Amino acid sequence: QVQLVESGGGLVQPGGSLRLSCTASRIIFSIGATGWYRQAPGKERELVARISSGGSTNYADSVKGRFTISRDNAENTVYLQMNSLKAEDTAVYYCNWNGIGLNYWGKGTLVTVSS
Repeated sequence: QVQLVESGGGLVQPGGSLRLSCTASRIIFSIGATGWYRQAPGKERELVARISSGGSTNYADSVKGRFTISRDNAENTVYLQMNSLKAEDTAVYYCNWNGIGLNYWGKGTLVTVSS
């Protein structure tokens, strides 16, 4: 059974940094596209960052210049480095992978930005 597992969330002060990790069993990240999404209370889930199988990346305008998505093929892990965090970044962050006609989600990790 495929599982995506997010980790690295927590409580951080505004201006701080966190690095989220997404690991997977039974899939290889590099043969598909991996995205980080987030959902804040009362809001719809939105795409934050995405990395293609070829390594191309794209970001939501709200996080450009602050967040970086990367992939370690040897470790089969996708990261989301989040810097200069703001209160509005508070949300549950989800990892998503799609490839070869399949689509999988993790259960999410909570990021809270607050003083």
